[in-house]
Amino acid sequence: MKMDIVREHLEELGLSEVLRVLESRLEQAAKGDWSYLELVERLLTEEVAARRERSLQTRTRLARIPVLKHLEDFDFDAQPGVDRQQIHELATLTFLDRRDNVCFLGPPGVGKSHLAIGLALRALEEGYTAYFTTLDRLVQDLRQAQERGTWEKRLRVYVKPRLLVLDEIGYLPLDREAGNWLFQLVSRRYEQGSTLLTSNKSYGDWGTFLGDPVLATAILDRLLHHSVTVNIRGESYRLRNRRKAGMATVPPHPTDGGDAG
Repeated sequence: MKMDIVREHLEELGLSEVLRVLESRLEQAAKGDWSYLELVERLLTEEVAARRERSLQTRTRLARIPVLKHLEDFDFDAQPGVDRQQIHELATLTFLDRRDNVCFLGPPGVGKSHLAIGLALRALEEGYTAYFTTLDRLVQDLRQAQERGTWEKRLRVYVKPRLLVLDEIGYLPLDREAGNWLFQLVSRRYEQGSTLLTSNKSYGDWGTFLGDPVLATAILDRLLHHSVTVNIRGESYRLRNRRKAGMATVPPHPTDGGDAG
C-alpha cells in the first residue's frame, strides 16, 4: 500500500526516472546497506541525468541536426588532411564565447559536414543553442516565408542561435535576391553569434557562385573578421570506399556531400 502511494506521488511530481528504477534501487540499498541519504542521492542523480538526456534529445531535434555524427567518431587517421589539434581546440567551444566564426573548406567527401555536426552536438551538450541548415534549404525556406509575408520573422530563426551551422555553401549558385539574404543573415549575426560554414569553394570563388564580387567581399569581410579557417585536403570517404570495394570511381555529384562532406 505504501509503495502504491509513493508511486502515485512520484508520478504526480513527474519523477519518471525515479519511478522507473525505484524498486531495483530499494533492493540494491537493502543489499548494500545504503544510508537513507545515499539512496535519495542516487535516485535524484538518475532523475537529473535522465532529464538532461531528454532535454538534449529535444534540443537536438529542434536544432534540425540531420544525423548524429560525433567528433569522437571522426577518423583522423583516414583523413590526415585534418589538423587534429585544431579540431580539439575548436571542441573546447571557446570560439562560441568569443562569437568567432568557423569555416571548413575542402572538396566533397572529406569530412566537413561530420566535423560541423560534431561541433554543433558538442555545443548542444554544453547548453548552447544551435541550428543546422544547408544554404539551399535556407534559401528555399526564406523564399517561402517571403511569399507568406513572414520573411523577417523567419530570418530571426537563423539569427537567434548562438551557433548556426550553414552547410554546403557553393554547391549551387545563388541569384541576387538569395545572395542579399545571405548578406543580411551574416550581417545580423556579426559579433552576435558564431556561424560555422562548410564550403567546397575557396574564398576567391565566392564572387562566382554569388554572381556579385562586391557582395561576396562584403559577406566575407564580416564572416572572416573574427574567424578560424580549416582547410581540408584529401580523398573523399565515398571514393575511398568505392575503391576498396573494387568499384570504379566516379566523380561525386556537385550536391553530393551533405552526409560526409
